Amino acid sequence: MARKTANDDLLAPVTLAVGQEDLLLDRAVREVVAAARAADADTDVRDLTPDQLQPGTLAELTSPSLFAERKVVVVRNAQDLSADTVKDVKAYLGAPAEEITLVLLHAGGAKGKGLLDAARKAGAREVACPKMTKPADRLAFVRGEFRGLGRSAAPEACQALVDAIGSDLRELASAAAQLAADVEGTIDEAVVGRYYTGRAEASSFTVADRAVEGRAAEALEALRWSLATGVAPVMITSALAQGVRAIGKLSSARGGRPADLARELGMPPWKIDRVRQQMRGWTPDGVAVALRAVAEADAGVKGGGDDPEYALEKAVVTIARAARSRGRG
Repeated sequence: MARKTANDDLLAPVTLAVGQEDLLLDRAVREVVAAARAADADTDVRDLTPDQLQPGTLAELTSPSLFAERKVVVVRNAQDLSADTVKDVKAYLGAPAEEITLVLLHAGGAKGKGLLDAARKAGAREVACPKMTKPADRLAFVRGEFRGLGRSAAPEACQALVDAIGSDLRELASAAAQLAADVEGTIDEAVVGRYYTGRAEASSFTVADRAVEGRAAEALEALRWSLATGVAPVMITSALAQGVRAIGKLSSARGGRPADLARELGMPPWKIDRVRQQMRGWTPDGVAVALRAVAEADAGVKGGGDDPEYALEKAVVTIARAARSRGRG
């Protein structure tokens, strides 16, 4: 979720939303507009791009009104404002008008930094809206969405939703809202699976997860569902390969904190935790057997066999057995 400064008055004279995550920027604007309209239902909202905010326009928009109406002036991509318009904005920051809230959306970075610094120096309320490029950030976002909706979601469910939806925050937010509206009680991994298992990426990794956990029956069920919903067999072999390789990498690595292992192995910290749970029961011989099974399945689905489905089923069963090789001693 967007992070705010200590000055969290939505009707502060100036709000500065900094970052490149469109969903968070739009939310920052909506929050201010909603607060303004709660104070005055007739609030006038002006949403402007840099080309619409010419020198003198801001002074015109913020000049005193005979009717003393509340107004919200939104300036998007403030880093792209012309030099003359930046001078106008800086001058306004020194003496903001009453009953008017100025919302500046700025991408951050070096471009337009002078305006960014001036707004901060003037004491603007600031909302951080950074791009969420790391899986851990998206996971925290989903958790925050459920909390904001007043719902409880299991950690595994939040991770499953990120795995299923991917990196699009709007889709993640929409999915969380749908689950919160449709599902009673705690939202768990099984619920997320029922709603989103039809997605190719999610279903192929579900097959792999169940297989490396030694849950053959569940892995086969997920495999059949994936194939029935049109997932390409090659995506499933790819997911199986990633799952087995992750087991092999982590089992041969030295112990350490997830963050340290993540750097060493090139995996995100959340995946380190998941693979640690999955690797119980695995042996080096089991990893070797599973890798051979994946290679054979890959050849089978790419034209080396007559029945790709059978090749995948055979690989899934072999991997699940390998996951329990230690227990059979």
